[in-house]
Amino acid sequence: MEFSLTKEQLLIQKMARDYAEQYIEPLVERIEKENKVPEEIIKGLAELDLFGLAMPEAYGGAGAGYESYVLALEQIARVSCGPAMIISAHSLGLGAINNFGNEEQKQKYMPKCCRGEHIASFAFTEPGTGSDPKQITTTAVRDGDGYVINGTKRFISNGTYPGPMVLFARDEESGKITAFIVEKFCEGYSTSKPWKKLGWHGGDLVDIYLKDVRVPLANVLGKSGEGYPILQYGIAFGKIGMNSVALGTTLAAYEEAVKYAKEKTHRGQPIAKFQAIQLRIADLAMKYEASRWIAYRLGCLANNPRSYRDFAREAALAKVIVAENAVQAARIALDVHGSYGLMVDYKVSRLYRDAAMGPQIEGVIDMQKIIVAGDILFS
Repeated sequence: MEFSLTKEQLLIQKMARDYAEQYIEPLVERIEKENKVPEEIIKGLAELDLFGLAMPEAYGGAGAGYESYVLALEQIARVSCGPAMIISAHSLGLGAINNFGNEEQKQKYMPKCCRGEHIASFAFTEPGTGSDPKQITTTAVRDGDGYVINGTKRFISNGTYPGPMVLFARDEESGKITAFIVEKFCEGYSTSKPWKKLGWHGGDLVDIYLKDVRVPLANVLGKSGEGYPILQYGIAFGKIGMNSVALGTTLAAYEEAVKYAKEKTHRGQPIAKFQAIQLRIADLAMKYEASRWIAYRLGCLANNPRSYRDFAREAALAKVIVAENAVQAARIALDVHGSYGLMVDYKVSRLYRDAAMGPQIEGVIDMQKIIVAGDILFS
């Protein structure tokens, strides 16, 4: 059992933190207002190998493992959740291709994605599905040497960037779910305008419209009719990125509260002298430490999961703890700031909005608790 970071991991963590502070921080207000991450930031993240950090070197990745991915994403999200959200959703789609794709699919799609030239997506949510993938209505009809796909996908990340999309549709012949690799902006592919989200600005969410989109048999991911296990596995892996973003928010809330407590004065002395403030700072430190180690642990488990069921439980458990701690940490940091925390001029107000996103993304909190309880009670 080892609780210290390796020299390589510390370097990756520092690299991501330095880049975020030097290049993303000056553009945060622009990202917030425009709800778009500037192209120069995307290119910078690509140059640091952050789009392929956990992927195998054989396909252009850095081969650094998911624990390094968590470390880097935490530092990016500490400054701005938008770029972190893009990397997280990209890694979800790319990870599905890496885990379930054949050699030809990996060679075709992974190198450009690992280099950040293409950005991947993962699409199963629909207007009527909510958290239940069994309600998918997008159809795939066999036609010659391929399929014709029709339907609408909702709240899809990275849908406006070129690259592969791992998409789930119901095979009309068998009635079962099949996973496909769809190349975005192919004929019949279109998107809505980005949704205006409460937080995580810069990471776009769009609806995807599929009108007679033709997909060759070579782009079936896994086997026809066996997409549901791929979907479930992908959802579990998606929580690694979501946890990292929430963890970055918790860290930022902690640091902002400490900074404000030391700088804000009352009768000539910092408000840090008040015991009430000291108790809140202690609470923030404890929430961050608890979240940090469980998020890091999930990254380690992702490198060699014992089984899907075990990993799904661990991912659900971690998601509840980290996402709820982020919400509570942002609220505590807001309390430390008092009425100033309600002003958009202060970073903590943005953190409060960002923290609210975590419990609703990649599986709502109550659903995660049901997954954990089901494994305990009925396994």
